[in-house]
Amino acid sequence: MELNTEGMPAALLGREGDENSPVMQRPVDLVHLARYTLGNRALEREVLELFRTQSRLYLTRLKGAGNEKAWRDAAHTIKGSARGIGAWRVAKRAESAEGLKGKSFKSARENAVHSLEAEINETNGFIQALLIDA
Repeated sequence: MELNTEGMPAALLGREGDENSPVMQRPVDLVHLARYTLGNRALEREVLELFRTQSRLYLTRLKGAGNEKAWRDAAHTIKGSARGIGAWRVAKRAESAEGLKGKSFKSARENAVHSLEAEINETNGFIQALLIDA
């Protein structure tokens, strides 16, 4: 099994290019989340609520980043937070944004924000529905 630098299976992060894998179908991998929280439903709820708050905060920071370091820091935080709950598509978009530098940073920044924001909005909508149903 191929692992990434954080020791996570690369296939879970969509590194193999399979956007249609079962793990990538839902905005949040609920099996990963249950493992991450040891099945504690109250903790799952708390972590999901934290993600919703933090993802909006750091997306705002990303949009307002005045330099590449601020941009990378915001994207990195979103990536880590997304991986924690199993929001693999958000993590993948954040990782792409984090990697922008030089000319690609200036030219691709708007598209990166747009695609990341769309994934975050979809994920947060999914989380909202989960929290209402819980």
